[in-house]
Amino acid sequence: MDNRITDIRCPVCGGPAQFDIVRQQYLCRYCGGQVSIDEALQQKHGFREMQQKKINDSLKSYDLMQASCPSCGANLVFEENEAMATCAFCGSALVRKKYLHDERLPECVVPFRVTESEAKELLSQWCAENRNRREAGKLEELIPELKGFYLPYEMIRGPVHMRVARIDRGSRYDCEGFVSDEFVNRSEQLDNLLLDGMEPFDIGQLQEFDPAFIAGHRVKISDITDSEMEKRAESETAQTYAPSLAKVMQTRELETDADLSSAVRLPALLPVYYVSKDGMMAAVNGQTGKVSVRALRDSHYYFLPWWFKAILATLAFSAVLFFSMRLFGADSSSALFITGLTAIIFIIVTLCLYSDTTRNKFSVVSGRKVFTSEGKTFRREHGLLVLDDSILERKVEEPVFFRKIKDAWKPVVLRFATPGRILKMVSLTLTALFLPVILALLINGFDFEKLTLGGSAVWFCIAVPTVPIYLLKFGIVELYDRPLVYEKKENGKLKRYRERSGFRITKEGIREVLRVIFVPPASLAFWFGLACFLTMVYLTAFGFD
Repeated sequence: MDNRITDIRCPVCGGPAQFDIVRQQYLCRYCGGQVSIDEALQQKHGFREMQQKKINDSLKSYDLMQASCPSCGANLVFEENEAMATCAFCGSALVRKKYLHDERLPECVVPFRVTESEAKELLSQWCAENRNRREAGKLEELIPELKGFYLPYEMIRGPVHMRVARIDRGSRYDCEGFVSDEFVNRSEQLDNLLLDGMEPFDIGQLQEFDPAFIAGHRVKISDITDSEMEKRAESETAQTYAPSLAKVMQTRELETDADLSSAVRLPALLPVYYVSKDGMMAAVNGQTGKVSVRALRDSHYYFLPWWFKAILATLAFSAVLFFSMRLFGADSSSALFITGLTAIIFIIVTLCLYSDTTRNKFSVVSGRKVFTSEGKTFRREHGLLVLDDSILERKVEEPVFFRKIKDAWKPVVLRFATPGRILKMVSLTLTALFLPVILALLINGFDFEKLTLGGSAVWFCIAVPTVPIYLLKFGIVELYDRPLVYEKKENGKLKRYRERSGFRITKEGIREVLRVIFVPPASLAFWFGLACFLTMVYLTAFGFD
């Protein structure tokens, strides 16, 4: 059986325990033993204490130096005979001194599997394959300066608690996930997206740290605070789960709050070849050989304000309507007049639609793209580095949503805009728009020859702008704030859970309805409106004769 550092061990048989998201505990796949989240955290806490003591004892046999950069704050550890005069991350002169071990040196390490010469060759191949990019020409000149570093990361493995909401709706939903060996960079000076581009790493090769790993390489010490690390880890976890959550919530515009307090954390050193000069940055994964290159120039992303989106949608709709009418023979003045009237209604509808996203203001976000060698990874075979057929990918457990049912949190499946619900909304909309026509057909025996649509003109003038607005404002609320909830049973089957409606017939409500019907002045308006509606139905059914 495998014995990985990251595994949670069963206290009964010693086998690896896998996390069950529904039960929120680790279960042994051999004997069925259970390990709680607190017990799992305690296991790794004990491992870290023992490993720190071993490292302290081992370092007494090594002569190591420490160099600090006064400009960017980077701290490096290396062999005493290593020739290092300038900072590899900003180019400033380094201050050297004797290294004294501190608690920031991680207890685990993924060893280098790619040599420096092989890393340079892989970077040269990337440049040859990307001749059309400015970065390739600039990078070729810097390849000789590529150096290997053990960079500080935090390895996170364990349950993640999330609260998810659409940015245009207020309801939040609780869900649980599991982070499988996610690595979060602990360097302040390095570009986080650049380092993400060369991931993932094969966690199966994670080993206990030994000072012998430093031979021929340099170790960068962590230089961000625990609170900064917490924010970075939560942000990366939310990004990792973004595709899965977007699939459930049916939108990419999500706000996700991730809580990693129950996950196991192990500081680790990961092998990276890195070069940075004059704005050009590149990294090569020292284990898999994957290349990551940062763009030389910023890319700009524009976010439009909500009201501007409404205007653009109206202009696009009006243009299509105008040219469609012209195509089918309408003259320019008639087409323009009808388009103008329709545009007034349409912009009211779209303004109502986008008014729920008033946080979407005009802004420009700048950032640099990261180019990678896609999913290519390498392995060593008979001493040579060869391309691996298998693709190393991040493993993401599907999120499980939970909801409080009968005072207990139960795993559920949420369904929002299902075909049936959308069909229901469309049916209700058409019924509301053509209600007088439908009633007219019922009373005239479905005699379409007698049907006179002009009798419902007033109704159409009121319904055409108001029904779409009501649909957008309240129909979408029904879809996304009141999803269909299915409880997941232990046998894997789903059972529809129906929440009790908040509507109740009360004596006060009955009195209010009777007051509107029979007590002036409200009753006068009620009977007048009803008389007008019935008149419209009659005129629509039998005409004006």
